[in-house]
Amino acid sequence: MATIDQKGMVHGTAGSVIYRGYRGKNIIQGKPKAFRQTEKTIRSATEFGLSSSAAAVIRTAFEPAYFFKDGTAAYRSTQLVYRSILNNVSGEKGKRDLHDGDLSFLQGLDFNANSKLHEVLQMSHEVNKSTDGVLSVTLGSLNTRTDIKRPKNASGAYMKYRIRLMLIAFNFREEYYENLGVQDIDLEGYQSVEGRVISFTETVPEDCLAMISMSLMLYSSINQTNENILINSSTYSPCAIIGTFQSENPSEYPVGAVNTQPSDYPGREEKIKQMSYVGNLLLLGMDAKVMKLTSSTDKQTLLTSKKLIIDKLDPDTILKGKISFKK
Repeated sequence: MATIDQKGMVHGTAGSVIYRGYRGKNIIQGKPKAFRQTEKTIRSATEFGLSSSAAAVIRTAFEPAYFFKDGTAAYRSTQLVYRSILNNVSGEKGKRDLHDGDLSFLQGLDFNANSKLHEVLQMSHEVNKSTDGVLSVTLGSLNTRTDIKRPKNASGAYMKYRIRLMLIAFNFREEYYENLGVQDIDLEGYQSVEGRVISFTETVPEDCLAMISMSLMLYSSINQTNENILINSSTYSPCAIIGTFQSENPSEYPVGAVNTQPSDYPGREEKIKQMSYVGNLLLLGMDAKVMKLTSSTDKQTLLTSKKLIIDKLDPDTILKGKISFKK
């Protein structure tokens, strides 16, 4: 029931309308209606939740590369992971993850849209993976005076630069990622450098997908103390994924809760990081929801069929007890 207070504001419900006050104004809302989920909506919601969780893992893993992300990085990364899964290589809707996806959608993902890598760092690059699982990056030549776009009022003549390449392997089904190496290139002032090839020594495990990022860090030199101060910020912190490689032999989907421990991977314990990933639990929970929905639908169908049969029967036949249905 709706009531009016001493200030003339209406509160409460009246029929299908809800009244409430906000900053001296009356807000009128319709009552929320119950939404009946279908198997399709359950599977879609599961995949989007899985995508959001996977994107959060990727952002966390690459934090040492980008330092400062912008306010929409979470939205962009989730959308690109979702598109990757929708354009899947294998797996049916609601029963697939990033190991089934088309990872090309993640290439070029900028963690900070305020300073996109390809706009700030004018240097060509190409990522390759050898037959034995070793990744390398071929970099083009660079002139720090003309090929780097610096923040406004920042003098390049007295600045130091660090170009960072970071390689990470992800196993979402076993819920861990592994740091396979960081390669830094340090430059100073105005100089020109020739192209080069940077190779990583660690091989990518066959059951992991791999991503490699490139980022640019700027440092201001303080002569009096011989210090270098990082001047990257939320408005300038270029970093993007420049290479992606799908897992060659992905792990099986888990049939229960995953409890990965670094000690499960002898010799790699220090590099193994546990994920805060809920995608596997969502997939497991989806099966239960679909089964419950199917059971409910079958029951409703049975009741409807009984009613149709009864409607067609002669009333005298029913009264004489010649037909009955058990609940």
